[in-house]
Amino acid sequence: MYVVLSASRLMKAKEIRKLCAELRNNPTLILVLNAEAKAKLYNMKKAVSSTPTAS
Repeated sequence: MYVVLSASRLMKAKEIRKLCAELRNNPTLILVLNAEAKAKLYNMKKAVSSTPTAS
């Protein structure tokens, strides 16, 4: 399984290696992070679509 890690803040290489090791050792954490990211994206799309557009 290939996973793309995207950081929302600057991280040191040590922090990234630690996070990657945690994800490698705990695949359920990947599923949780994926679900949270999808929910956040869905909410962002929903908020954008509900705003009135200028015509």
